[in-house]
Parts: sequence; structure tokens; C-alpha cells
Amino acid sequence: MLLFPHQQQYTSINGFRCFFFIHKNPNFQSLIPTPTIKHSKSLSITSSIHHNQTTHKLEEEEEDENENTNININPVAAIHRKHNSKSTSFLLKRLSPEHPEEYPDEEEEEEEEEGMSEDEKVKLLELSLVRRKTPQFPGSIYLPPPPPTTNSTPPLHRLFRDADIEEDEEMLMKALEIRRKVTSEILKESMRSGKFSITYSTNLVSYLPDYIDYVMIEAASMKSLPEFSHSTFNSRAKTFIHNSNVVPLIRWLKHNSLTYPQIGKLICMSCENLQAIRELVEWLKGIYVKGEALGVVLVKAGKNALRRSLEELDDTVDYLEKNGVRKEWMGFVVSRCPRVLSYTPEEIISRVSFFRDMCIDKRDFGTMVFACPRAFGYFSLEEMQSKVNYLKEFGLTKEEVGRLLAFKPHLMSCSIEERWKPLVKYLYYLGVRRDGMRRILTLKPMVFCVDLESTIAPKVRFLQDIGIREDAVGGVLVKFPSFLTYSLYKKIRPVVIFLLTKAGVSRKDIGKVIALGPELMGCSIVDKLEVNVKYFLSLGIPLHSLGEMIADFPMLLRYNIDVLRPKYRYLRRTMVRPLQDLIEFPRFFSYSLDGKIIPRHKILIDNRVNFKLRYMLAISDDEFNRRVEDAVERRRNFESGVVMENPLSSVGQS
Repeated sequence: MLLFPHQQQYTSINGFRCFFFIHKNPNFQSLIPTPTIKHSKSLSITSSIHHNQTTHKLEEEEEDENENTNININPVAAIHRKHNSKSTSFLLKRLSPEHPEEYPDEEEEEEEEEGMSEDEKVKLLELSLVRRKTPQFPGSIYLPPPPPTTNSTPPLHRLFRDADIEEDEEMLMKALEIRRKVTSEILKESMRSGKFSITYSTNLVSYLPDYIDYVMIEAASMKSLPEFSHSTFNSRAKTFIHNSNVVPLIRWLKHNSLTYPQIGKLICMSCENLQAIRELVEWLKGIYVKGEALGVVLVKAGKNALRRSLEELDDTVDYLEKNGVRKEWMGFVVSRCPRVLSYTPEEIISRVSFFRDMCIDKRDFGTMVFACPRAFGYFSLEEMQSKVNYLKEFGLTKEEVGRLLAFKPHLMSCSIEERWKPLVKYLYYLGVRRDGMRRILTLKPMVFCVDLESTIAPKVRFLQDIGIREDAVGGVLVKFPSFLTYSLYKKIRPVVIFLLTKAGVSRKDIGKVIALGPELMGCSIVDKLEVNVKYFLSLGIPLHSLGEMIADFPMLLRYNIDVLRPKYRYLRRTMVRPLQDLIEFPRFFSYSLDGKIIPRHKILIDNRVNFKLRYMLAISDDEFNRRVEDAVERRRNFESGVVMENPLSSVGQS
């Protein structure tokens, strides 16, 4: 096999080095121009050093023909083997002698690089590193880099220093997240092995981030043990989950009506001691906490309750039972205020002493705690003391505050700044002073527990709309504080409409009726007001006259029929008075029949005098006796024929 001697040379094309093999054939060398050896057209491209004999003979024949005919050799004829058309055309264009200046050689490029400034080199290096690809991990999501901007090139020192640190941290966080997902899948697999559904396992594991981290830490620490030194992380995590008995605990809690969010919070709160959850649940069942309340109590009690021993919890229950809280009430108290379980026995004693020092006996204390457990266990002692001091500013003593809290412990749940102070300012604007506020507080303490804007203010505006003067609104509230606790649309407005339509009260008198008798707002329409109206109409009183009677004496509709009937019978049958006397003086029903009406009527009969009902009953005993004596004297003078000196003195005598 014939070998061609060759010489290896290279040239630079667009920053890449291409190697060519130039034949040393003397006949071929003669075709290469001397000054342009590097760009000669007689270069021969070969894919290998070895050529077959046939190719060599063809070359010799072509060379002989060229020498004889003295014809220029076509560069294409010198190329014996082509890889592809594109590479060949590119090479021919590169080796063309017509435009040698367009293709600078390697030496010229090196000179240009040496002529670059340091800033240009740094910028070139930054541009070459700016599109470095971020490392990828199995299961990770690739986020494409943002589009390049003119000012987005990072500084060079960040590429060599901070970039490596940030990438290491990012790699560490991604690896940690992958490990969390692996641990979550292991826990789900363990739950599915325990006959839990896929949906339930997925939902529950989503609420166990702290427990998953705890499993990761424990599984990593197990590698230091000899028996687990060569085991994988997955096997160690499965072993730890199995030994912790978390799956049986989850099933037991589920059977006790706990939801998976509650189970997740409990397990995260007690990762290191899961057995404490089971013990606390059994203890809560012993004090009558049942059903869905178990999960609520366990979650709201917090970590402190799980850290308490059963002996401390028993001491708390025993001490409350000695101070009036019955044992059968404990479950309700703990369900309404789970924070009680988080207090130590010493804190429980101090809270009980706080209320007992205000002269609240055991019986009242027990009912107070049962009525409002939050008043006992939700707030701090400092907050409770500040509320007691604020109530004392209304003129109440410590004992009165104690009785008030025993009667309405919900006051302790109200905020001073958000509830009490705005209400006090509003009442003061309406003309209610300190004594009036004290009356409202003692008669209806619930007023200090309701919302001002949504409950009290609309009712005050309603009173003003029906014709009550602004300076009289405060008096209405002080006279009947329960008015502020009634529903405006279910109680107050229906009573007003009834008085206007069924009781004969005119629109101009309705404000007067409510101002004089706001207690009517507390009467039932069906059981009280409608019954009384029908009774008075049955006596023959016209509807418009009844409205005038109610405007004069609104309390007329509040009396019981059994009280009204004997008085009316005595008036008509014994006293033989007309119905008009009753219409003119409806307050007749407000006086006692045996204590005032009958005795004074007997006095009038014995002295043979007669008075109108107003002058008979609406005066004191002394005034009544004086008027009777004057009437008797006038009658004697009349009978003896003596002319009266003052005829006007007989006013009031019928």
C-alpha cells in the first residue's frame, strides 16, 4: 500500500483551529504559489493517512497530463474525498487567494487579543460565564433564566465568590426538600399499610411538617448506631415510624372523633412523646369531655397541657371542686375554656383567690365559672384586676363588684378600650350621668357587653325618630335599661306598630307613650298587650278614648286582667261611678283596692260626701282628710242656711 508523505499544518477560522494535511509531492508543490503557501488552492483534504493504490495512480496520471498541457489545475480536482458539500465549499472559500484579508490567521487573532485592555477582557469573561446553567436534581423543576438585558451582567467577583455560596445553599435547600418529600412518601406508605385511604393519608401528612422534620433528624441520627451504619435512609425512616407507633395512634384518635387537622397539630406539638396524647385523652374522658370537644380541647390547650402530669391535672380539678365547681361541670368548663388545663396548681389557686376576695361565696363562684368559664381562665390576672378597678369608678364597692360579676361574669370578657369606654362616652352624650350609668350597670349589666354601633346606636336613633326629644332619650334608657338588649326588628318595632294600629295611640302621642312607659317594650304582644286591649274594648271604651287613656297612663296595658277586673267591678257596682270617670282617670287601676280605694270610699260614704276619682285617690292621706273635713263643713253650712264665703272652695266635690 502506498503512503503519501504529508505535513501537518493548521490555520484559524473564526476562532477554531482546523488541521490540514499538505502533500509533499514535488509535482504538487510546484502548483502552490510561494508567497501564499497557507492559502494555496492545491491543498489536498484526506480523511486518513492511508490511501489505496488506485487513488495514487490516478493522481500521477493527472499530474503528467497537467505538465504536458500546461493548464492550471482546478482546486476541486485536488480534493479526492469529500465529507459533505457544505464543509468543502466553506474550505474552498477559506482558501481563496482573492480575499485573503477577510480571513485573518491565528497570529493576527492572537495579536488582537494581546491588544485588548484589561476591562475588555473582564467583560468578555463575564459574558462567557453569565449563562452558566444551574445544577439540576432528580425531580426538580427547571426554571428558564430570565431574558438577558443590557444591565443584567453580574459583577465578576460575584461569579467567582458569592455565586458558588448561593448555589451551594440553593443545592442544599433543594436536597433537603427532596428528602422531606421522600420522608412524606414513606409516612404515607406506612399509613396505607395501616389500612388508611390514599386521600386521608395525603391530607393528614400535609398537616405534619414538624413531625416529618423530626423523623428526618431521627433517621439521620440512627446512622451513628452500629446496627444502622450501613442501612439506607429509607429503611431507617421506616424503622423509626414503625417504632414510634404513630399509625396506631392516628387510628385511635380518628375513632375518638378527631379530625385530621387536629390530629396533625397534636402530633406536631408532641413529636417526642406521642404517648402523652393518649394519656391526656383518657384523662379528659374521665371528666366528661366527649365527642368533638376532645379535639378542640387538646388543640386549644396547647403544649403546656401536654407537658402537665396527670397528678397536676387531678390537683387542679380537686381544688376547683372544693370551691364550688361540681365535678359533672368540669367537662363543660374545660370544653369552653381549654386554657384552664395549661395552668399550674399554683396559678389556679391565685385565680380562685382573686374572685373569692370579692366576697363571692363557693356557691356563687361555682355557678359563675359554669356560666362563663372564660371569665375565670382566659385572661391574665392583670387584665382582670384592671377591669375590676374600672367598674369601681362607677361608685361600686368591691363587694358590689363581686356580686355583679357573680350575676353577670360575661363582663370580664369585655374589653375596656374597645367596649366600655366608647359606650360610656356615648351615654354621657345622651345625658346619662354617673348615677344613671351605675343603675344601667346594676340592673342590666348585659348593656356593657353588647356592641355599640350595631346594637345600641340604632335603637337610640329609633327613639328619636318616633318623637322622643334628645334630652329625654337618656332618661328612657336609665328608666328601662333592658330596652337596649331587645331586638329592634323582632321586639321593639312590632310593639310600636301594635300601639299605633290596635291600641288607638296616635302618631303624635307614641313618643310620649314610650317615654312614659318604656317597659311596654318588654311586654308580649299576644300574651299581654292584645289581651288587655280586648278587655278594655269589651268594657265599652271607644278605641280613640283607649288611645288617650294609654297616652295618659301607658302602664295601663301592663296590668294583669285578674287585677283589673275586681277594681272595675267595685267601681261600677259598689261606687256606682260612670265609665267616663274611668276614662278621665285611668290611673284608678294603679291603686290598691283593699289598701286605698275601699277605705277612702267608706270615708266618703260615712261623711256623706263625694269626690271625683282624681281628688279621691291622687292625694296623700292628710290632704284627703283635710278635704273631707272641708266638704263636711260646707255641707253643714249649707244645711243651716249659712251662705258660703268662698264658693270656689268646693272645687273637686262632685
